[in-house]
Amino acid sequence: MDSLSLARLQFAVTTVYHFFFVPLTLGLSVFVAITQTVYWRTGNETYWKMARFWGKLFAVNFAMGVVTGIVQEFQFGMNWSEYARFMGDIFGAPLAVEALLAFFLESIFLGVWIFGADKLPLWAHTGAIWLVAIGSNVSALWILVANSFMQQPVGYAIEGGRAVMTDFFALLANPNVWVQFPHVFSSGMTTAAFFVLGISAWHLLRKTENYQEVFRTSFRWSVVYGLIGVVAVMFIGHSQMQHMVRTQPMKVAAAEGLFQSEDPAGLSLFTIGSLDERKEIFSIRIPYLLSILSYNRLDGEVKGFLDLQQEYEQTYGAGVSYIPPIAINYWSFRAMVGAGMLMLALAGYAFYLIRAGKLEGAGRFLRWAPLAILLPYIANTAGWILTEVGRQPWIVFGLQRVEEAVSPNVTTGMLLFSLVGFTLIYGALMAIDVFLLRYFAVKPDHVFFKADEADPALEAVEMTF
Repeated sequence: MDSLSLARLQFAVTTVYHFFFVPLTLGLSVFVAITQTVYWRTGNETYWKMARFWGKLFAVNFAMGVVTGIVQEFQFGMNWSEYARFMGDIFGAPLAVEALLAFFLESIFLGVWIFGADKLPLWAHTGAIWLVAIGSNVSALWILVANSFMQQPVGYAIEGGRAVMTDFFALLANPNVWVQFPHVFSSGMTTAAFFVLGISAWHLLRKTENYQEVFRTSFRWSVVYGLIGVVAVMFIGHSQMQHMVRTQPMKVAAAEGLFQSEDPAGLSLFTIGSLDERKEIFSIRIPYLLSILSYNRLDGEVKGFLDLQQEYEQTYGAGVSYIPPIAINYWSFRAMVGAGMLMLALAGYAFYLIRAGKLEGAGRFLRWAPLAILLPYIANTAGWILTEVGRQPWIVFGLQRVEEAVSPNVTTGMLLFSLVGFTLIYGALMAIDVFLLRYFAVKPDHVFFKADEADPALEAVEMTF
């Protein structure tokens, strides 16, 4: 493999690892804040226990997310120096705001929330966890402001071969931000909901002594939280699809395996094609559905990637393939949508069980429900892969291609060494995270402790920080 391929693989590995932690942080912070607010307003101890239990798991996940995220920014200067040189003026601004404002906000007040439980008035302690939740999600917003410029450049000028910011507020008003951020936020809600649902189901099935009311209430709240999240993801994803048709039609064509333009266009259920022969061999499509998703009407042309290749050659220059990896985009889209549909069905069935009073007797559902924790992770990872791989060969759409962004002086040996090292380290961190989450999740006694006893969960968080 050459330096470019290794640099791309390294960034893909570290980004996917990091993004495992991000959605849970976004959604669980809000869930904990809501439960503690209910306790503050009602005085019901069940909600205080919920906030403490899920808050400890949030703290572990947050710490791991910070550790894995630090490496991301270093890679821009190490492996992608030409990218940093080309658009550092633009990309650096939202990252700086994210670090100085949002990250410090969430980090500081998470410490206040963890260590101030017995020292602050309840209203101030509740305010601290809300500031953590706001900081976490504002942090994601600034990251997506930077990423959205890569998807849809706005507010810039090219001077001396570099992209220079001309309008900071145009970056904030970038239309891509306002379809991407709500999608990520609702994905975080969904991830947290199924995380809480799966763990709560495990405890309900085993009738964990002294904590049945905590996990019964957690289960009910997670179902409602999950239904809101899944439905929001789908509606916002629909808007995002329509935005992509206008701004990145090649990504849509790749996700649908659409060789030639169609009007009206059908949604692919299964497609086999040959890029060498430049044609579709076999396809099962739902007529009109892709046009409906793209334009909210039965007719409407969706361009195929072969036609778009010709258009892009005229616009950006010949001799370059502007078609992203079709198989990766096609199956990532289906993995994302498939996992989303399963989550909607599971949350809907769980809501039915609760309303019908049949939850306690649904042993088979409770037995399999913990596996549903995996579904949002599949959807999140597949969606992020589609977002980034579907933009190829561009690193900044229409302005800079990936091969133009890689560092010229980094050797394959350097990249291979760091790739292996990061993969092993991140793999170990992932194993530690899963171990800690499982350890505290299945043993609530390690969270609910007496005031004069040591709390292993708190000690672990203190060591991590």
